[in-house]
Order: sequence, then structure tokens, then C-alpha cells
Amino acid sequence: MTDVFAAFVLALAEALDDRAVTGADLAARLKLSRSHLDRMVAAAAGERPGALRRRVLLERSAYRLLIGPGHILDVAVEAGYGSHEAFTRAFSRAYGVPPAKWRGRPDRIRLDAPSGIHFHPPNGLRVAARDEVSSMDLVRTMVDHHVWLLGEMLGQAATLTDGQLDQPIEISVEGIDDQPTLRSMMSRLIGQLGMWHANLVGQEYDFSVEQGESVQSMRRRLDVVGPAFAGEVGELCTANRLDELIVCPGENVEVYTAGAMIAHVLTFGSYRRTLVAGALHDTGCDDLDSGDPIRWIS
Repeated sequence: MTDVFAAFVLALAEALDDRAVTGADLAARLKLSRSHLDRMVAAAAGERPGALRRRVLLERSAYRLLIGPGHILDVAVEAGYGSHEAFTRAFSRAYGVPPAKWRGRPDRIRLDAPSGIHFHPPNGLRVAARDEVSSMDLVRTMVDHHVWLLGEMLGQAATLTDGQLDQPIEISVEGIDDQPTLRSMMSRLIGQLGMWHANLVGQEYDFSVEQGESVQSMRRRLDVVGPAFAGEVGELCTANRLDELIVCPGENVEVYTAGAMIAHVLTFGSYRRTLVAGALHDTGCDDLDSGDPIRWIS
């Protein structure tokens, strides 16, 4: 059931802008019958797929009313309503007041829902954790991943010749960083925190800031996003919300758990930190002890 629900959330996120999509269309995308999808989603979320989608679109319309001066009819059409009147009736039932009046004195955006799925500005979804996952669970999972990955690497290494095994390593960053420099990797390290912080608070991240960024700019950004991201991770861990789903919008919508996001940041962060520490060492800045946290954590 969990796999079906996660697949439905992904399909829902992908279809938010498709005004013509129906419950039958969503079921077809998941290769399920409409009745089977209805039963599975209702059991997992307490809402049928169609009702859940309509509610999320109403939450998005409330956000659009809040941030933009556009016509209410445009918001109504984006939410899938064929007329101003139909949208006004639905919005009034959900929020207690018509959209024009709500815009004048806006209230909450999120509507009460048993599923815990809500619109997450600017154009994503957030799904409440369905199981409690502690920080200890995450640490154990990361260690398990480390051990598993070593085994996979040994499996591939077993296919190589002695010459290949004993050849000096030249660091390859293909698929991770394109033509990295000390400047670009430091900016990306901070940008990675900024990107996920923006997602968690419902903002968009401007990647252009990383182009030729000065060290002074990096310092200013780190002073803001460093404590903010650390605080958000602390809240997720304290509340055992590491199983909370984060839906990342874009051309290809992707869904991750909060725990997976943290593991991703730490894994690729440690890789880039190691390269940066080595590059700094080569310039004569050799007091970082390779960035090893073993002496920092006591």
C-alpha cells in the first residue's frame, strides 16, 4: 500500500497543472483500475484521489490569491474550474468566505485533511511522515548504505585487472560536478544547503548566484542558510519526521523523504569538502586536518 500511495503522490504532483486530468487518468498512469486506486488511496490517506487533488488545487489557488494581483477567474481556471461562480462556491465551502473577501483578509492556506498532503509553495507538495523515523534510524541506515556500497564496489573491482587496480587514482567528478574549481565547489557546498532550505520553506532557489561567486558572497549566504538548514534538520530529527515526503517540482517531479535528503546532503557534502580541503592544502592552507569530523565531534 505504501508503494501505491507514494506513486500516487508522484502522479498527483506531475498532474497538478493538467486541468483535464481525471481520477481515471491518474489510475491509468499507475496501471490500476479507478476503483482499486480509490480504495488504496482512501485507506492510506483518508481521502479519495479526486477529492484530495481538488483540495490541493484549492490550497494552491489560495496561495495564488495571496501573492498575486491577478484576476480571480485566472486563478479559478488554473485550479480546474470552468467559471468564476463554480470556483467561488468551492472556495467558499472550503475557506468559509468567497475568494475576493479571503484575498482582502487572508487566513490559513492549508485546509484540514486526514492525509497530511498539502500544497507547498511555490509549486510543490509536502506529505506528513506516516511513520516515525528517528535520527538514530537515519544514522544506522547511512551506515548500512556505506557497508552495502563497499560490497558493490568490491563486486565491480573483482572484474578489473591487477594493472587497473594498482593504477594511481585521478579524481573523477563526471556526473557530480562539471569542471570543478575551488571556487565552484565551495559555492556549490553552500548552494546545496540553500537549495534544500528554499525547498523546506517553500521558496525558489536561484542557481545563478553560484556563477563566479565571491568568497564574501559565500560567507554572507552561509551565515544565513547554514544555521537555518541545521535548525530545520534539528526539528525534523527531534520530531522523528524523517519519513516526511518532500516533493520536488520541475520538469521531472521527484519525491524524497526528509531523511534521504539529509543523507544526500551529508554524502555529497563530504565528497566536496574532501576535495576542497585537499585543494586548500595544495595552496598552503593545511590546518583543516582534511576536514575529518572525528576530532571535531567529542
